[in-house]
Amino acid sequence: MKKQILIRFGDLVLKGKNIGFFIKAIRTHVRHALHDISVDFNHTHDRMYIIFDEKDEKEIINRLKKVPGLYSFSLIYETDNDLNSIIETAVIAANEQLKDEKTIKIETKRADKTYALTSIEITKKVAGPILSRLHRPIEVDVRHPEAVINIEIRKDVSFVFIGQVLGMGGFPYGTAGKGLVMLSGGIDSPVATYLAMKQGIQVELFHFESTPMTPLESVQKVIDLAKILATYTINGSIKLHLVPFTKIHEDLLIHVTDSYIITIMRRMMYRLAENYANAHDIKCLINGESVGQVASQTLSSISVVENVTNIPILRPVVTYDKSDIIKLAYDLNTFDISTRPFNDCCSIYVPRNPVTNPNIPFAEREEMKVDFSLIEEALIHTVTIHVTPKMNFNITDYGYRVSDAYEAYLEERRRMHD
Repeated sequence: MKKQILIRFGDLVLKGKNIGFFIKAIRTHVRHALHDISVDFNHTHDRMYIIFDEKDEKEIINRLKKVPGLYSFSLIYETDNDLNSIIETAVIAANEQLKDEKTIKIETKRADKTYALTSIEITKKVAGPILSRLHRPIEVDVRHPEAVINIEIRKDVSFVFIGQVLGMGGFPYGTAGKGLVMLSGGIDSPVATYLAMKQGIQVELFHFESTPMTPLESVQKVIDLAKILATYTINGSIKLHLVPFTKIHEDLLIHVTDSYIITIMRRMMYRLAENYANAHDIKCLINGESVGQVASQTLSSISVVENVTNIPILRPVVTYDKSDIIKLAYDLNTFDISTRPFNDCCSIYVPRNPVTNPNIPFAEREEMKVDFSLIEEALIHTVTIHVTPKMNFNITDYGYRVSDAYEAYLEERRRMHD
């Protein structure tokens, strides 16, 4: 008997003639995710098997949970097709994996139709011996069992497994194209990023920083969020673009009517993001907007703000309640980072009475007061960081401005390498 992990592809089976492309992508991601662990792989047309060392079991399972497109996986026990071997293996599997379940069912699937017994006949022959050898008594419930011992008879081997672990689901990372995430340091946009990645979108992160108007710690929040999000990518790295927004921010605060400052600020952010996306063959913008949460997220505000763009804008959490977003943030381990007490440029100044029902003509008149050459200047001086989960970069150790801090960090790394 030996243990393996069985991977199922879920919704990928709906992809018809393109299924090979999607399965190849997810196999590649799984191999990258486990590249530093000693494993072997077996493949069938709709499944993937991982042969592993038992000491690595928990680490492998943790990594598989972060692979987009992976529907579910099970720890399976392989044995031969002899009924006594199947019984012995099922007893071992049940005694190892059953915890507090009070009811159980035994279910057999005969994939090899040449096998002498039918599925029902196999279940009847093995059920009594299995139940009699469990460490503790468990009742049989064929309708609503708390656990199921699955027996699968194949051509040359049999598999026994109990239950399954749900993966991310969705589609393999990168198969849907590339999107640019407008990432703040708040709760919503990291969750939106995760949901976009889950649907197969390869993401780059775009953050507007206003140091020294805002503390450098607010940028560190975003870097730390990027580290977590990088664990879901195929190569363990994610691009974070830090856009110097200070001059635009100051210009808006000086010249724009108070109630319209947030509206015009967001219109400028959308222009910056769209210009960057178009220059780098990125197909859409992604953000964490959810209807009605704040004044800038009323339908009227969203309409006026996105009026300056032509690129598709995806809002993965647009209909989510805040409590649902917070729950996902806890699951992703981003909540504690997002709630660190350091303001970003969207929260450093909030008008006393922000407009909730803006209109385009008034917004355009207000924008005539703004220096639009600052957009090109900000794009030229954008700093791009390739963030990895183990990246040891605390930006507050290196300076007061993002560009200076990152250059100092790179110079230190060059000296250490030399």
